[in-house]
Amino acid sequence: MSEEVFQAKQLRYDKAYLRMAQTWSELSHCTRKKVGALIVKDGAIISDGYNGTPAGFDNCCETDDNQTHWFVLHAEANAILKVAKSTNNCNGATLYLTLSPCKDCCKLILQAGISRVVYMNHYRDTDGVEFLKSAGIQVDQIPIID
Repeated sequence: MSEEVFQAKQLRYDKAYLRMAQTWSELSHCTRKKVGALIVKDGAIISDGYNGTPAGFDNCCETDDNQTHWFVLHAEANAILKVAKSTNNCNGATLYLTLSPCKDCCKLILQAGISRVVYMNHYRDTDGVEFLKSAGIQVDQIPIID
C-alpha cells in the first residue's frame, strides 16, 4: 500500500473514531463541557470515557456558581483508568478526544504508554499538548467539519 493510500485510510478511521468520541461525550452530565475519549489499539477500541463525577457520586459536575467540581474526572483519565482495571494496556495505543488534553491528563497519557493523540478542538491551555510533543508523542488535530 502506498503512503498516500495509507494516509487517506488512516484519516478516514481517525474521523470515524472522533465522531464516536463525540457521540460518547453526549453521555456526560456536565453542562459546561462534554468531552469524550476512545483508546484504540491494534485496530480495536480498548476503552472509552467521558468527563464526569466518580462512581457513587451525584452526577452534578458544576457548583451553584457554574464552576466545575474539583473531583470531576476528565474523559481521558476515565478511559485510561478503565484500561488499568482490565487485562489490557495502552502501550502504543491512540487516544481520540473531542478536546485537547489538559496538563494533568497529559502526564497520565505519557505514563500510560499512549503513542498518539488525536483531538478535534483546542483546550484553552495548550501547554499539555506541547509537553506530549516534546516527549515524542504524535499529536494531531483533526477538526470534524463534514
